[in-house]
Amino acid sequence: MRDTGHGRGGCASLTGDFLVRDTFIDEARHLESLAHSVKLGHRAKIAENALHLIGSTHSAQCLSKVVKSTGRQAVVCRRRYFAAGHITMLACYYGRVQVIPAVDVLGDDAVRLERGDYDRVLFRQPLEAYVERVLAATTPDLLHIVDLQGARDGAFRPEVLSRCQNVSGATPLQVSGGIRTPEQATALLQAGATRLIVGTAAFATPEAMTKFVEAIGFALVVAIDVKDGLVATKGWLASSGLTPEEAVERCLHAGVARIHATAVDRDGTMGGPDLSLYRRLCTTGIAVVAAGGVRDMNDVAALETIGCEGAVMGTALAQQLGIF
Repeated sequence: MRDTGHGRGGCASLTGDFLVRDTFIDEARHLESLAHSVKLGHRAKIAENALHLIGSTHSAQCLSKVVKSTGRQAVVCRRRYFAAGHITMLACYYGRVQVIPAVDVLGDDAVRLERGDYDRVLFRQPLEAYVERVLAATTPDLLHIVDLQGARDGAFRPEVLSRCQNVSGATPLQVSGGIRTPEQATALLQAGATRLIVGTAAFATPEAMTKFVEAIGFALVVAIDVKDGLVATKGWLASSGLTPEEAVERCLHAGVARIHATAVDRDGTMGGPDLSLYRRLCTTGIAVVAAGGVRDMNDVAALETIGCEGAVMGTALAQQLGIF
C-alpha cells in the first residue's frame, strides 16, 4: 500500500489485483471507476497483512458483500483509516460521503445559529449532554466541534476541547473557531484534537497558509465560508475579499489537502446544500467537505454525485434528536 494523495488528502492506492463480485480490478488506476459499481459491506474496513488498517468505507445499503484480495492478505473489518497520524477515508474511490455531526459551542452550551447570526440562536443545550446524545445516535468516525465564541473573539478556548474529550471517548475530534497561529494549532493537536479547521488566520497574509501546512500538515483543513459570494472571516462577520475559487487556488498553492466549505446563507436553515457552489469547488481537485443546509441522506447523495468527500450535519441532526 502507498499514499498517493490524488488531490483527496491522502487516499490510499491499492496496488494488488482485487476480485470484486467475480470481476478482476487491476491496479489503482481502475479504482476510480470502482466508485460507481462496488458496494461494500456495512461499516467495512480494509486491512492489509497483520490487520494494518489502510482504508474505510460505508455502504448506505448495508450489504454484506466484501472485497477479497487475490494478491495480498487484505480482509474486510470495521471502518476507520489512520495514516500519518491523521484521519482520512476512501470516499473518493468508493463513492461514499463521510457524514460528520456538528456541535457548535457558544458560552458554555451547545447551540445552533441561523445563518451564522449570533442573535438568532435556534436552541441551547448543556454541552456534555448534547455531545453524548449526538454520539449515541450517530457513532461517527469524526465529530466536528466549533467554538463560535472563539471564532467571534479570535481565540479558541482550550476548555471546549477538553470538555468534549471528557465525553467523546475514542471518537476523533475536528475543532475550529479562533485558531489564529500555527503554535495554537500545534498545541491543540498535542492536546488530542485530530483535525483543525483554520479560516481567518489562513487568509491573513499570502504566506500564512503555508506556515500552517508546515506546522500541522494533513491535520489542517481550511475553512472556505462563502457569504454574499466572497469568503467570510472572523466568525463570518468580516470578508476576506476573495472569491471561493481564489481561496482554493491559495490552498492548492500552499499544499492544503482539504477544505471545509460552508454556504453561510444556508447554514441552520434546513434549506438544502448549495450544490452549485460545491460543484465549482469540487472541479478544482481539492477534497471538499460541504456544510450548510444539509437535511438528509438525499442531500448527502447529491453531494456525493458532484464529488464531495464529506457532509456536515448540524441543524438536521438536532431535529432528528427532537431538540427543537
